[in-house]
Amino acid sequence: MSKVLILEDEESIRSFIVINLKRNGFEVLEAADGHEALAKLTSVPDIDIALLDVMVPGIDGFEVCRRIRETNERIGIIFLTAKVQEQDKVYALSVGADDHVSKPFSPTELIARIHSLLRRVNVYRETSAKVSFTSGPFTLDLISKQFKKDGLAIELTPTEFSLIQFFLEKENTPLSRDLLLDHVWGKEYMGDPKIVDVNIRRLRQKIENNPSDPAFLQTVWGHGYKWKGEGQ
Repeated sequence: MSKVLILEDEESIRSFIVINLKRNGFEVLEAADGHEALAKLTSVPDIDIALLDVMVPGIDGFEVCRRIRETNERIGIIFLTAKVQEQDKVYALSVGADDHVSKPFSPTELIARIHSLLRRVNVYRETSAKVSFTSGPFTLDLISKQFKKDGLAIELTPTEFSLIQFFLEKENTPLSRDLLLDHVWGKEYMGDPKIVDVNIRRLRQKIENNPSDPAFLQTVWGHGYKWKGEGQ
């Protein structure tokens, strides 16, 4: 049974989410403030997904996300954001979130997003027939789940790991945003397609010597992106 932590200070919203998650077979943990959320993440092993509201007492959702990512790249993180806060959505992804859902949302949409992210989390944890990739200075090991540049480990979230794996599988092949969305987020994904671009920017910050002039994760204008293993 997958474990989901909910950080939401409004009890009515939190109860609504809890009921729907339990109906869909999830084990649910609740937190009303940032300190409580971090304490449960520390004390309860193997939490699969964290649902984080932005504006909560104590430590806000953004800071909770940052602290999670300091020690845990394997958990999936979805932010619950107000529809009008477009800048919050982009910022949430930049600090390590995998997805965001705008309030108000339907239970069907939220459950679909959780299942989509769970698939990426599970792929991140499992092995596959091909156990490693090498491309230029990079190596990706699917058993240890390590991604390295010049032998130095780079921490990736499950979504970033799925993106890098797909790029290495399709090295030097232009990949459209729609194809990346379908492969990584799933064909049923109903969110903003800009999530691809935000994750690409975040990856470039981690892997490129000069993120503003990427040598490896390159833009194909009018189409999407491609991985150039030997760089420019």
